[in-house]
Amino acid sequence: MQKIIILDFGSQTTQLIGRRVRELDTFCEIMPYNKFPKDDPEVIGVILSGSPYSVHDPEAFKVDLSQFVGRLPVLGICYGAQFISHALGGKVEKADSREYGRANLQTVDTTNPLFKGFEQNSQVWMSHGDTITAIPDGFEVIGSTADVVNAAFASTKQPVWAVQFHPEVYHTLQGKTLLKNFVVDICGSKQEWSAASFVDSTVAELKEQLGQDRVILGLSGGVDSSVAAVLLNRAIGQNLTCIFVDHGMLRKNEFQQVMDDYRCLGLNVIGVDASEKFFGDLAGVTDPEQKRKIIGRDFVEVFNAEAKKITDAKWLAQGTIYPDRIESLNITGKVIKSHHNVGGLPKEMHLQLCEPLKWLFKDEVRRVGRQLGMPEHLITRHPFPGPGLAVRILGDITPEKVRILQDADDIYIRGLREYVDTDGETLYNKVWQAGAILLSTVRSVGVMGDERTYEHPVALRAVTSTDAMTADWAHLPYDFMAKVSNEIINKVRGVNRVCYDISSKPPATIEWE
Repeated sequence: MQKIIILDFGSQTTQLIGRRVRELDTFCEIMPYNKFPKDDPEVIGVILSGSPYSVHDPEAFKVDLSQFVGRLPVLGICYGAQFISHALGGKVEKADSREYGRANLQTVDTTNPLFKGFEQNSQVWMSHGDTITAIPDGFEVIGSTADVVNAAFASTKQPVWAVQFHPEVYHTLQGKTLLKNFVVDICGSKQEWSAASFVDSTVAELKEQLGQDRVILGLSGGVDSSVAAVLLNRAIGQNLTCIFVDHGMLRKNEFQQVMDDYRCLGLNVIGVDASEKFFGDLAGVTDPEQKRKIIGRDFVEVFNAEAKKITDAKWLAQGTIYPDRIESLNITGKVIKSHHNVGGLPKEMHLQLCEPLKWLFKDEVRRVGRQLGMPEHLITRHPFPGPGLAVRILGDITPEKVRILQDADDIYIRGLREYVDTDGETLYNKVWQAGAILLSTVRSVGVMGDERTYEHPVALRAVTSTDAMTADWAHLPYDFMAKVSNEIINKVRGVNRVCYDISSKPPATIEWE
């Protein structure tokens, strides 16, 4: 299958480039800057991402351009553009002030194939501290802003283009047009990648990879692991055994509901109630990262004990998707947060790892689920953290705190499902992710009846997003918020105040811990 290679120099928006390419029905692979696949005949083009570094930093990531320049079409974005200029004889210097935010391409060469269909004065998004003050010999300027003369340039001899702005972000209004011009017109993509083609090719690959081997899959109840299970079930049938571990911090009644759903899908599922172990090991722990690590460790221990009963298993399958991997460890080596299903397997498990969804974004996973014929309520299910409500309770974890949060969360989520907005869509389907957070380290004064109360506040969180890499807080209707707040305070023992989180990501994360 044709593919675009995106070489990652550590930018936080690299995955957005991948999303935009996939939206053009073109497969792409995001690889470390120094891992270009030299002998892959299916590669039709190369994109160089941005980076947190300056090209002049001693630790800056560098790549040998001769591997693909002159052989394949190349597009450099931000740092990628600066690196092309720097490596080929141009000049990159520190800007007088950091160029960040909206700008307009006041001069655009619409005769150049990269800018076909572009409008003059089109808005773009800048984010860089250096700027290109001279382009290499054999290149020409094809786009400028008021402050950046060399905002876009192209080789007159080879298929190489470079832009100092970010076409992948929403704020570049014609960014998708630019990327389509590059991917489809310049690189020649046949636009053959789709959910249907992914299912067909992945099932075939899984059959070849796994053969008659027995596979164990750790289910979480979420979209990702569920889609992975159905995909594997289509490939290997009863050679797949699924294990669903209840750590005691799922949503209200979730364990039984999910088990029923899985059985309806024809999956071979073993349910394990290990809540007592998890609560015991989490007792007194307040640090968010330590909570995640304890849950991850305990999950492996419980899972391993169950997996050992399947003596002929050779593979462990996981529903890991691309944002999990990006957030766990980006190319700069800086951990944002740990994911309990990312980072390798304990040696004692002696299992090989199978991750059929590891290159997909969440919306792509949902499209694959629909292609597989899964029920809509499973496909549209909001993302839910692996550690469950443990990372939605500030402070230590106790069964009583989980009970309080389960009750509050259940009222909130049911309300989102039941409230139909003016456009006929439920709030649940309009929101990317929602949940309640218990501020158990805080108590606030309240009055119920004629008595003073001193109980916990609950914060409600709801965000809109397309991939969870960036997110904005959802503007929920006031009448809905009033109804939900009133119901939580009246019905959930231990809560006397409800707040709403209006933070976006970045700078906040979607989860509080």
